[in-house]
Amino acid sequence: MLKRFLLVLASASLLLINGVQAKDSPDTDLVLLTENFPPYNMAKNGKNFAQDENINGIAVDIVREMFKRANITYSLTLRFPWERIYKLTLEKPGYGVFVMARVPDREQLFKWVGPIGPDDWIMLAKADSKITLDSLEQARQYKIGAYKGDVIAETLAKQGLNPIVVLRDQDNAKKLVNGQIDLWATGDPAGRYLARQEGVSGLKTVLRFNSAELYLALNKDVPDETVAKLQAALDQLRKEGRVDEIMARYL
Repeated sequence: MLKRFLLVLASASLLLINGVQAKDSPDTDLVLLTENFPPYNMAKNGKNFAQDENINGIAVDIVREMFKRANITYSLTLRFPWERIYKLTLEKPGYGVFVMARVPDREQLFKWVGPIGPDDWIMLAKADSKITLDSLEQARQYKIGAYKGDVIAETLAKQGLNPIVVLRDQDNAKKLVNGQIDLWATGDPAGRYLARQEGVSGLKTVLRFNSAELYLALNKDVPDETVAKLQAALDQLRKEGRVDEIMARYL
């Protein structure tokens, strides 16, 4: 009886050890996080929490194909707010977050796979607005809406433009139409897509002040081999025209 108990215990221990080893393998169980950032990442139910197949969007479809080709397994969760998933990826080995603008301040904080898509920075105004801008400095006199925690908002704040931030970027569309803000600092194509979802159309671009690329950002402890496999898979998808095909489905 004792011998049988010891045998079962040994078998369970072996399974546990193998399970831990499998979890730590560079090709298994990356934890991917994202947010509602249409048209790149979206919860199908429109809420601020979704998992796996209940998430879609340009970046989601690209990432799924990328991981499939690289033969790397993952879990995918859409959460809120952005600051939380950013912090988790920064601190936890085996975590990744997308889509993130790759800017100098973040360069050494993560390992990067991409680019997945463009994210030009623009100032939107109402269709009948008389505002004209030639530079970001000229926007200083206006009330500017932005998305809390977003790199655009952070950049404006560093330059002393003091944006009025909200927890959901799409809220800025109606604030702009209602006259609560004069300008909306957002990304392109994301801003226009979000505005349409809120029933707002006819906004005009009065300034294009930066051009950024969006990436999958991985915790620095993710092995270089894993990063290289994912990058090679993405490069192949782009070469075959699959990235353009996916974008065309949404835009």
